[in-house]
This record gives sequence, C-alpha cells and structure tokens, in this order.
Amino acid sequence: HVQLVESGGGSVQAGGSQRLSCATSGYTYSWNCMGWVRQAPGQERERVASIHSDGSTTYADSVKGRFTISKGNAKNTLYLQMNSLKPEDTAMYYCAADPSIWRNYCSGLRPSQWRYSGQGTQVTVS
Repeated sequence: HVQLVESGGGSVQAGGSQRLSCATSGYTYSWNCMGWVRQAPGQERERVASIHSDGSTTYADSVKGRFTISKGNAKNTLYLQMNSLKPEDTAMYYCAADPSIWRNYCSGLRPSQWRYSGQGTQVTVS
C-alpha cells in the first residue's frame, strides 16, 4: 500500500532553518501533485505549499518568501526548505500527495482533500 514518510523535523531557534523530506513507497507512478500541510496544537490543518508535475508551486501567505517546496531527483521525493522560522511555524508537518493531473485542482486542494498523507514530523520553533 502507499506510504508517505516524512523526516527532518526537530527543534530549532527562531530565525533558523530546517529542511523536511518526504519519501514515497508503494506507488508505481509519479505523483502529479504533492504538498505539505501542517497542524498546530488546537488548530485545524493548514495548507503550506504544493507542487504540480509541471513545476508550478503555490504557498500559503504565511510562508511565502520563507519556505520553498521542491521535488527530489528520486521519484516521488519531496522537500520543504524552511528559512527564517518563527514560533508560529511550530506544528506537525505532513507530506501529502494526490494523483490528480489538474494543476488548478492541485493548487486548490484543502488539507482534508489530499488522497494520501504521511504520519507527520514535528517542527518546534522557540
């Protein structure tokens, strides 16, 4: 079955940087749409960023200019480079994927709509 596994979380000081990684297993094809969502304690899941197979990316306003989503050379790997981290970025970060080929659908996916997501990796900024 399909699994997404995140890594790279941990504790970091405000202003610092961190890079999250996501690897996929159990999926033969290349994802058309991948992204990151996050959930802070007591809050709803929030869309962070997405990337379509055509290379187009979208970001939440709260992370624009600080976070960069990218795909790795290995098939179905995903990264999130996070710079200038703030305490409000503290959350569980989840990798997500969807087979949809439509770019507009990919860019508009709400956190609950992604077909697959991982178990999450905790990022704590203090």
